[in-house]
Amino acid sequence: MALHLHNSLTRQKELFTPLDAGRVTLYACGPTVYNPPHIGNARAAVVYDLLYRVLCRHYPNVVYARNITDVDDKINLAAQKEGVPIGVITDRYTAVYHRDTAALGVMPPVIEPRATEHIPQMIVMIEKLIAAGNAYVAEGHVLFNVPSYPAYGRLSGRSLDEMIAGARVDVAPYKRDPADFVLWKPSEAPLPGWDSPWGRGRPGWHIECSAMSEQHLGRTIDIHGGGNDLKFPHHENEIAQSTCAHGGEVFARYWVHNGFVEIDQQKMSKSLGNVLLVQNILERHPGEAVRMALIKGRYREPISWSEALVSEAKTQLDRMYGVLRRMEAVSADEQGLVHPDFAAAMDDDLNSPMAIAVLMELVTKANSTSDDASLATLKGQLLAGGRELGILQQSPGEWFSSAPNQTVDVEKVEALIAARNDARRNKDFAGADRVRDELTALGIRIEDGAGGTTWRTQQTPAKETL
Repeated sequence: MALHLHNSLTRQKELFTPLDAGRVTLYACGPTVYNPPHIGNARAAVVYDLLYRVLCRHYPNVVYARNITDVDDKINLAAQKEGVPIGVITDRYTAVYHRDTAALGVMPPVIEPRATEHIPQMIVMIEKLIAAGNAYVAEGHVLFNVPSYPAYGRLSGRSLDEMIAGARVDVAPYKRDPADFVLWKPSEAPLPGWDSPWGRGRPGWHIECSAMSEQHLGRTIDIHGGGNDLKFPHHENEIAQSTCAHGGEVFARYWVHNGFVEIDQQKMSKSLGNVLLVQNILERHPGEAVRMALIKGRYREPISWSEALVSEAKTQLDRMYGVLRRMEAVSADEQGLVHPDFAAAMDDDLNSPMAIAVLMELVTKANSTSDDASLATLKGQLLAGGRELGILQQSPGEWFSSAPNQTVDVEKVEALIAARNDARRNKDFAGADRVRDELTALGIRIEDGAGGTTWRTQQTPAKETL
């Protein structure tokens, strides 16, 4: 099956065709490491890990780069507050980011470039922009001249005036145009700085990703990803400076953006005091359940984070691991191929909710069959789908012994539901009612529908659809 992705640049879903099927390139904007990651940061990490996994099913060589921004004014401020070099701050929070994302099943990227290790490449790119007339030097700063790139604004779809107003651009007196943005700025001690043709200074944020992307993936890359909040100004500026530095060559052929994480229908932000740190969430929930919650919605759409969402995700994982525990004696089909319906869902712009529904259907089928050949196929498809989603990464025994607050015997619940359904088929309604009462005593609520019988714990406020 062919992979289709929604391209933010064209605003439509397109067939993905790489420049070189033997070397597919993906760049995703990584963290600025001055504090622990929050659940919004985690969603971006999970989404591009998911895209990477899907690409690897299609292509033998996917080069995935996710950068570390380790020079930034916020990092400088954090270092000044502690009275330490910026490397102390960035090393600390890079390690925290790696720890927290690994707990969510996020694989390391193929390449993880750091901004501070690419200063020479940034300087070279800035020199090219000055020589081409797209940048200029003013009072120790180097700025990109936005009017020199007529296509500016195509990604965000807003006029220049709207973008300036929306971004509250600092209209410094040395700017030729209010929209011009900084490529290089002066640094006086004790701020970090590097020697350059324009004096001691440090790079602007936007030039960092352009230089690192070119260095490791090439002048034109297949896919560039990031959060919706990066469309403007960061990605808009990346396109302008990379395109101009490369003589008009396309910078990124497909742009993929993930939606926000909302808390009580509000965008998560420090000003609202509703920022949820991953490390705190992991104290209450298993990492796989947090990941599952993050992929239960379409990646492009906002998700509303809640305890109920994670509880739903954990219940689904309990069912998957429960059937895997039941099939432990069965050898999985060695082909290890994902179910065709699962592949179709993921190839349709990463439709992870539909893919999860396919896995739940496999669980239902496995719970209603005893044929070893069928179970082997179902187990292989369930595990293969789990690998692509980044779940089912441990044994059932590990899951049920380590998951916090695990109180439900999933295998027993499934067996009781099967017994109740048998009683109903045999018109033994009194027996079916007795089983229902037993399930109720265990704290399990069941619901009969066109798709079969579904269940959830009484404590879970949201309906579980299988």
